[in-house]
Amino acid sequence: MLESAFIVLPVSALLGFLAGLGVGGGSLLMLWLTLIVGMEYPQARTLNLLFFLPTALIATLFRWKQCKLPLGKILPAALAGCLCAGVFAFIGKQADIGLLKKLFGVLLLLTGIRELFYRPRKAR
Repeated sequence: MLESAFIVLPVSALLGFLAGLGVGGGSLLMLWLTLIVGMEYPQARTLNLLFFLPTALIATLFRWKQCKLPLGKILPAALAGCLCAGVFAFIGKQADIGLLKKLFGVLLLLTGIRELFYRPRKAR
């Protein structure tokens, strides 16, 4: 039932919307796939990466079109992110699934705590 188009399409649209806002649609997708759908962690992780690529590309193109991406600052971060993603994907493939689940849970808790207490900086 949870895999029917009537459920998958609205959930995917909502998560894509949140990912476009930079809220963390991928983290929510992992929770949806593992806790609600009951998907195994390795498959959920792979699907999460496949979900992230087009949503990140579309959001990036819109931000670039709005002249919100200074390439001089973004390019080094993007290259470092790609390098680290490759290294840690390899490490994650070798790591224990239980450990990865616990680390992901800690990351979600820390992110949630940060969001609860986040205060925007005042403009100078």
